[in-house]
Amino acid sequence: MKLVLVFLLAAIPICCYASSGCHAMDDVIAKTINSSVSVAEYQGVVKLYAPLFYDQKAVAKLKQCFLDQSEDTLNNVKVMVDAVYNSKDCPQSA
Repeated sequence: MKLVLVFLLAAIPICCYASSGCHAMDDVIAKTINSSVSVAEYQGVVKLYAPLFYDQKAVAKLKQCFLDQSEDTLNNVKVMVDAVYNSKDCPQSA
């Protein structure tokens, strides 16, 4: 999980330029954090972005990492994502 979290933290500042106005990115992040979304449902959401078998396998492992976390940890990830999107370095679209 630590490696996944490092990749997530590295990707969020880059993605914030596409998100906060990009509903597809916001939806993927929300479904990643949501513990009620199963691996199969999540793969359906990101299928357009990860069409290859190896991509789908990696997506399944990523989602399973989040499913293995406690609700407190998932809530903290949401707080972190919100903090990044609301930071002065992340431009907001009008």
